[in-house]
Amino acid sequence: MAVFAENIIAWQKQYGRHDLPWQNTTNPYAIWVSEIMLQQTQVAAVIGYYANFMARFPTIAVLANASQEEVLQSWSGLGYYSRARNLHASAQKIMDEFGGQFPQEFDDILSLAGIGRSTAAAISTFALNSPQPILDGNVKRVFARYFSISGATNETKVVQTMWQIAERENPINPQDAIIYTQGLMDLGATICTRARPRCSECRMNIGCQAYANDMIHLLPMPKPKKASPQKQTMMLILLKAGEVLLEKRPQTGIWAGLWSLPEIDVTEIATEAAFAKFGMTSEAEETLPIVNHAFTHFKLAIHPQPLQVIKQKKQVSQSNNIWLPINDAIDAAIPTPVRKILQSLNK
Repeated sequence: MAVFAENIIAWQKQYGRHDLPWQNTTNPYAIWVSEIMLQQTQVAAVIGYYANFMARFPTIAVLANASQEEVLQSWSGLGYYSRARNLHASAQKIMDEFGGQFPQEFDDILSLAGIGRSTAAAISTFALNSPQPILDGNVKRVFARYFSISGATNETKVVQTMWQIAERENPINPQDAIIYTQGLMDLGATICTRARPRCSECRMNIGCQAYANDMIHLLPMPKPKKASPQKQTMMLILLKAGEVLLEKRPQTGIWAGLWSLPEIDVTEIATEAAFAKFGMTSEAEETLPIVNHAFTHFKLAIHPQPLQVIKQKKQVSQSNNIWLPINDAIDAAIPTPVRKILQSLNK
């Protein structure tokens, strides 16, 4: 075994995390759910959601038989909702194509929606006794510093170099690979952090090239920043007898499949739009503060406009719209900024 791997294993045994809810199990379903939740989300934020999700959907079969609405509701607030839709769709695929058993072959795991090479490798290593190298964000940061790799971690050449290192260093013995893989993740998450890394406490600092050359603050090199476009929208808060109208979003695009507040262009007059869209005569109340929400590729400024419905000329579509008491709406499968808006309205 390489010295690097030996040191990672020694560090993990003494200092790593050993009591996370998805550890100390070889259940591929439990590990799969945790790995999907941990994509782009920190452990502290995932723990509560993971416990609730597993309690509600304890098996692949239960998840597959649930409605997308139920799955999205359990995911509500965790963000990146395509992960939940992919989990649901993949559970159905497992029931249909793999007899309800989580696939055992690496290529079959890769065929599931929302699973890339690193996620498939983690599942294979932790659950299937079949070691595979991983390369998530934390591991890239550790590699960039320890092996002094220049360039942004999304550059093709850098990624190729890091995969070569990941393959070279990964232990062959399954039990060693489990400890090593968890150690890489934990070291990046708790010691070799993006900001304020704790190098003086790091057992790996002896061989770390960035530490030896005083380059920790320079590696990994930042990805080129692109200016995020600023978009605006107005959300109508249609209120009637203590209830609010929610509208089902399309199955594609942002917040796909979630319930949300009806949207109009910020240049439109809210009361006129409510009448044109829903046949509702309404009275505008004082606007709520703008809510800013950042997506991966753009920023959105939401202008919430409460409207008291006075008269309703026609019935709204029951399949795409629903009236709910505000507290029930807050608990529904809605985007985080919409929940913030309704909570501020409730106050």
